[in-house]
Amino acid sequence: MGLKRLAGCLVITVLAGAAWATEQAPIEAKAEEKAQVLEEKAADKVSSAPAPKSEAITPTEAQAVDPAGAAPLDDPLTCLARSIYWEAKGKDTPEMEAVASVVMNRLGHEGFPDTVCAVVKQGSESKSCQFSWWCDGKPDQVKEDAEYALAKKIAGKALNRQLKDRTHGAMYFHDRRVHPGWANEYRRTAAIGKFQFYKPAGGDAR
Repeated sequence: MGLKRLAGCLVITVLAGAAWATEQAPIEAKAEEKAQVLEEKAADKVSSAPAPKSEAITPTEAQAVDPAGAAPLDDPLTCLARSIYWEAKGKDTPEMEAVASVVMNRLGHEGFPDTVCAVVKQGSESKSCQFSWWCDGKPDQVKEDAEYALAKKIAGKALNRQLKDRTHGAMYFHDRRVHPGWANEYRRTAAIGKFQFYKPAGGDAR
């Protein structure tokens, strides 16, 4: 291929990428706006019914948010999707959905913050993170596009209140291969894949 032709192809590729990004921007903004509204309603525990169609995040909108998996963690959908991805990527879909349910169950519950990002980052100031991936010192950028796309799809459903809570209200979980001391203080609610799920026996978070 000649240099002129190669240069022409590169220009077309760059322009196409820029046009795609321009088209995605309003979709991403709409999804983030919807996510914030849904987050507020979930934190207030107003209703457990699925969000009305007009308020729900569509699959297309969910995929438009943080397309490269490298955006700052400052909106509900990105924080939830990245947490699902890092805690359960490579596992079965039910396990990824269960992790999403734990985050949503914590949201607004006594003892936990009222935003998804704050739930995910809780404890980071004292190096006692509730979600280990947030404090492990490793880069948080996504590495597997297909698995992250699935995580975003699940995050959208969770915010839409369209997920069945397989954990039965759990607010804690751990890998089956470890046996943390705190698990003895809680009631186990479910075993899903490689994870065990728990909630406080008296309903109070610690």
